[in-house]
Amino acid sequence: MSANTSPAGQQNAATYDSAFMKACRREPVPHTPVWFMRQAGRSLPEYRKVREGTAMLESCMMPELVTEITLQPVRRHKVDAAIYFSDIVVPLKAIGIDLDIKPGIGPVVANPIRSRADLAQLRDLTPDDVSYVTQAIGMLTAELGSTPLIGFAGAPFTLASYLVEGGPSRNHENTKALMYGDPQLWADLLDRLAEITGAFLKVQIEAGASAVQLFDSWVGALAPADYRRSVMPASRKVFDAVAPYGVPRIHFGVGTGELLGLMGEAGADVVGVDWRVPMDEAVRRVGPGKALQGNLDPAVLFSTREAIEAKTDEVLAAASGLEGHIFNLGHGVLPTTDPEALTRLVEHVHTRTAR
Repeated sequence: MSANTSPAGQQNAATYDSAFMKACRREPVPHTPVWFMRQAGRSLPEYRKVREGTAMLESCMMPELVTEITLQPVRRHKVDAAIYFSDIVVPLKAIGIDLDIKPGIGPVVANPIRSRADLAQLRDLTPDDVSYVTQAIGMLTAELGSTPLIGFAGAPFTLASYLVEGGPSRNHENTKALMYGDPQLWADLLDRLAEITGAFLKVQIEAGASAVQLFDSWVGALAPADYRRSVMPASRKVFDAVAPYGVPRIHFGVGTGELLGLMGEAGADVVGVDWRVPMDEAVRRVGPGKALQGNLDPAVLFSTREAIEAKTDEVLAAASGLEGHIFNLGHGVLPTTDPEALTRLVEHVHTRTAR
């Protein structure tokens, strides 16, 4: 990879040298970069306006709308990176899985995967299946200039949990029953999902994404031994699939304090940390050679400005010894968050960490 471009040939010198990309590579930065998970979403009135009357999955397949929604938080908050507006179930929908995102519930799958015969639902994903993604990312990179675009996908375990349960689950009982009761079927399911996920990330990188994040939203439900044996091989396969492109790879899960070291071992360059583990403890658990991302509690943003700044300073202090730190929340922006609080937070981090 040259100093100025990604292997896909889409990344300009200014993007490559941005604070976000430098932090991912654990290089010195002019300030700590900031972006927020779910920064493009219901907390923004402009988002609610453009999404009005359009179903979630439908909106993910409309390049002009995706472009506008992805750009909204960059314009408003001056964040250091954009994240592609989509949903983790988009590649599953693209290969023909009968699912929908129900308001107030989440993804609901019509025919859950519970047997080997059910695996036939999971065919390979091709670029043509998600041509709208390629189109939207081309439009976005033309608009973003030096601001990097983060592509993303759902991790195999989290996708499997939706497919096996048929929707969101508190206890993941069907998922764990399959994982423990038929380990070969489970391994085959996750391997197939790793292929689909890797292909989906490749499409985004080849279209111009500067980095990618793998979301394993539900993997915190597992013990470390189960993660290592039954999940890590599939996550590693995803990261290995995109390794040749040379773009930063971020791994994030919720409630994963006991898994942080293993998540780093799976192959990410950057490990996301939720708010339950201080950043200085997280670096001890992850070990050297990785940048970290996080980790202000999203609920803090409902407090006073003084309290928000004080808690932010605690995060920055705990992260002060890191080789690479990307400031983020410890999970996604909550829908009723005041957008002005996010804008002020970005400014505060930039001011506090300016070098």
